[in-house]
Amino acid sequence: MFKNVALIGSGSWATALTKIFSESGMYVSWVVRSKEQAEYIRLNKQNPRYLSYAELDLDFIRPTDSIEEAILHAQLIIFAVPSAYLKDVLQSIDKGWLHNKALAVSIKGIIPLSCNTPGLYIREYFDLNEPVLVIAGPCHAEEIAMKRNTYVTIAGEDPVWVTKIADSLTVPYIRTVTNTDPLGVEYVSILKNIVGIATGIASGLHYGENFQAVLVSNAMREIDKFLSCIQATRDLYDSVYFGDILVTAYSCFSRNRTLGKLIGRGIHVNQALQAMEMVAEGYNASKELAPVIDDLKINLPVINSVYRILHQHANPFHEFKLLEQKLY
Repeated sequence: MFKNVALIGSGSWATALTKIFSESGMYVSWVVRSKEQAEYIRLNKQNPRYLSYAELDLDFIRPTDSIEEAILHAQLIIFAVPSAYLKDVLQSIDKGWLHNKALAVSIKGIIPLSCNTPGLYIREYFDLNEPVLVIAGPCHAEEIAMKRNTYVTIAGEDPVWVTKIADSLTVPYIRTVTNTDPLGVEYVSILKNIVGIATGIASGLHYGENFQAVLVSNAMREIDKFLSCIQATRDLYDSVYFGDILVTAYSCFSRNRTLGKLIGRGIHVNQALQAMEMVAEGYNASKELAPVIDDLKINLPVINSVYRILHQHANPFHEFKLLEQKLY
């Protein structure tokens, strides 16, 4: 089992991961944004901005702003920053620091201007022979903070590393599920955020749950079509795929659904983004995936409608009236 973990990121999801790894008896070197934030966490046992109601066990958590110091003492390194910030984080890391360490990502977005998932991007950036592991849902950080029963998926091509991480998490309210399809898991975690925005727009436009159920069903088929084109191996009904899509589409904790609702209510996209306290990864993902979808030459009406609303100034009301005719 792992004893020392470096966790890079200080948002709500990074806070939740820090909580469950530390409560499993692992020492977590938690890399946060600043010395001030690290000092606040040390003094108050909580993140000042995200999940501030979650008490953290400082006997097993060492907040720091030094990536080098955190990595050098860790067996497992977890990246849990927004996708837009991953490039900057990697530029501050020397490849030599990673020797004999397992790497995992828990990021649900496409790396800007790369068309790459976070796991693929890290592997190419450091020219690694070993694949990067993926830690995924279906789960929201807020429910982990409240200690509600949650299933966490550990995905990777190396069953030894996957099992090692899964067995290391021993928190009573966390169950781990292992998976051998990290690429499919990453892509679903990206695509489901776009679906969350779509259902939010529908809700904001006052479409009922009957329509939203059909919308999500169609979006599921679109995701299945996308995964088939990239030859990801998966059973789409596994909870890491189906469950993650559902929780993002319907949960009150879904920031992507929240963004969509604001837009559906008539708030301009830029104003809606400014109103968000946390990053809604589906916004950038819809833009970054557009050329990938074009290259694959597949028709994805739900995902394409979200792209046009977010990035081509399409009117949400008119766009969804057109979308109605394409759903079945």
